[in-house]
Amino acid sequence: MVSCNMENKTLVLEVYETSASGNKLTRLKEFKSNDSTTVIKLNPNQTFQTITGFGGAFTESSAYLLNKLSTENRKKIIDAYFSKDGANYSLTRTHMNSCDFSLSNYSYAPIEGDKELEHFNIQEDKADLIPFIKEALAASTDGFKIFGSPWTAPPWMKDNNKWVGGKLLPEYYDTWALFFSKYADAYKAEGIDIWGFTVENEPLGNGNNWESMHYTPDEMTHFVQNYLGPKLEADGKGNLKILGYDQNREHLKEWVDSQFKNEETSKYFDGTAIHWYASTYDYFPEELQYAHDKAPSKLLIQSEACVDAEVPVWKDDAWYWKKEATDWGWDWAPEEDKHLHPKYAPVNRYARDIIGCLNNWVDGWVDWNMVLDKQGGPNWFKNWCIAPVIVDPDKDEVYFTPLYFTMAHFSKFIRPNAKVIGVENSDKNLMVTAAENPDGSIAVVVFNEMETPSGIQLTLNDQSVEFTIDAKAIQTIVIPKNIN
Repeated sequence: MVSCNMENKTLVLEVYETSASGNKLTRLKEFKSNDSTTVIKLNPNQTFQTITGFGGAFTESSAYLLNKLSTENRKKIIDAYFSKDGANYSLTRTHMNSCDFSLSNYSYAPIEGDKELEHFNIQEDKADLIPFIKEALAASTDGFKIFGSPWTAPPWMKDNNKWVGGKLLPEYYDTWALFFSKYADAYKAEGIDIWGFTVENEPLGNGNNWESMHYTPDEMTHFVQNYLGPKLEADGKGNLKILGYDQNREHLKEWVDSQFKNEETSKYFDGTAIHWYASTYDYFPEELQYAHDKAPSKLLIQSEACVDAEVPVWKDDAWYWKKEATDWGWDWAPEEDKHLHPKYAPVNRYARDIIGCLNNWVDGWVDWNMVLDKQGGPNWFKNWCIAPVIVDPDKDEVYFTPLYFTMAHFSKFIRPNAKVIGVENSDKNLMVTAAENPDGSIAVVVFNEMETPSGIQLTLNDQSVEFTIDAKAIQTIVIPKNIN
């Protein structure tokens, strides 16, 4: 990348823009004049959370689709996500046992009553998930973190003996803790180091639709405090991260109150995982602030997000910028929550949520499926969703939606161990966040949801520069180390 010198020559910047008008992470060198000016002042001396990373999830559905593509297109997608020239993903998730974005129900512990897990195996992952992860690791210069999330224990460990719903039987608490340890060992044997876990995907359930297992906040805390944490520690895996909760932000307070009640309950929790499905536009800043204040030294990671309940629109960039998408809440939310689920533009949803999270102590943000087909699957439950990359495996075609470029505005330029820094922003219509990277460079991300362009005056250490952001656009501004 070659930096461009702005007109007043006081601040050297690189500006990248993705817009409804057609830019796709395009580096800009010329800017139109604009009458309105938003003043954005950076304060690197005011620091907040340390970034863990940005990325997406390895699912069986995505891996299955990659297996059906040509070698060329498979590599194109993996490089686009993981190479330094691409989005350079740094934090990822995968499912332990099957999930809704699997082709069928399966478990690594299929033998009923196998309390010592002598028959534990990850054979189900060896044809698709594991090759996908290995190729991503090979494409990544910097490497990335990966955490595992179970949707459910095998049915024989549960009180209802079903894939969906029910609770873990107390007699299998030890066995289920052992399961996590064996999973880490099995993946390590494949050359894949697991960074950590969430305890349970969506412990409140998901309407009893697909794989799930229920915990109350105190039940999860009890399991981690007395079983999972001690087991990983005893097995020499005390360095693996344990993230609690792993569901929507509107219930975050009751979960962090349980996890971080005192020193004993907090000991094995490294942080909390959250989802965004409670609203298409509200990022729940009060809940995020509360979680940080409750445990300021703990991680707060967005572990799953997607535009759900939608079939992807194929090769029509404009659709992703229009407020036409709906989600589960459009049809199914309780009447008092309907206002949280209006029609909303997919790009707006991603950009608004990520910036809102970064401005409220979230240190990692992980998307859901990396690749889906034109139907929004495959998915054994037929729970269709959108991914940043959509493929037609029958025709060996690939479509990088605007959501891919939106994710890259953060993952490519805000690197692990960056520090979120202070920002003063004079225009409430623009969303802005900024972080200083370990190499000393600063990345500023600006989102303009409005129908008109906006002039920007960016100031750092008494140096300033003026430029313009297009209507319906997201920009990343990179300030090299020697400037700030």
